[in-house]
Amino acid sequence: MSWGNKEMKTERLVTMSMVRSAIKNVSEERGKGFSRRALPPFLAGGLALGILVAVAVNAANVPIHDDQKAVAELDTQYQAAVKKNDAATMDRLLADDFVPVTGSGKAYTKADLLKDARSGHVVYEHQEDTSQTVRVWGNTAVVTAKLWEVGTDSGKRFDYTVWFSDTYVRTPTGWRYVFGQSSLPLPQTP
Repeated sequence: MSWGNKEMKTERLVTMSMVRSAIKNVSEERGKGFSRRALPPFLAGGLALGILVAVAVNAANVPIHDDQKAVAELDTQYQAAVKKNDAATMDRLLADDFVPVTGSGKAYTKADLLKDARSGHVVYEHQEDTSQTVRVWGNTAVVTAKLWEVGTDSGKRFDYTVWFSDTYVRTPTGWRYVFGQSSLPLPQTP
């Protein structure tokens, strides 16, 4: 569930307030002995669960276009952060167990990428993607795009283009980038 937009945050607060109120009423009434107003614990739990399910169903009904737009923006932010070696933004967007795999088969960790960004040994002149497509399936989204990178790595020049797929997962705190995979560099075109 993502509680990203204003309406969902308001709905979450109202829902959580209702759940707390129901639980509080059951707890208070238990101490007073039997009362017709008291909800049995199983009924209060069922009510709380029902409210949470209703909110989850409503959150799941967020139009796919909104999710596509949100994930596309996050992926664009990520590419911009890589270009600037902005480790703080990269850290915010990447899941803790994030793994990218290159076209040659080498896998990295989030810690590896953040360390590289902080070192500044890679300097990008160009780090933008084109042909971006975002597909959403429930709480999972995949971004596919062509990325052109130009720059230097420890003084050694590079200039190549790859296709990549970035996988995002909806979490309680919003979309997180969890997995990336790129192709081998594409043949140079004149």
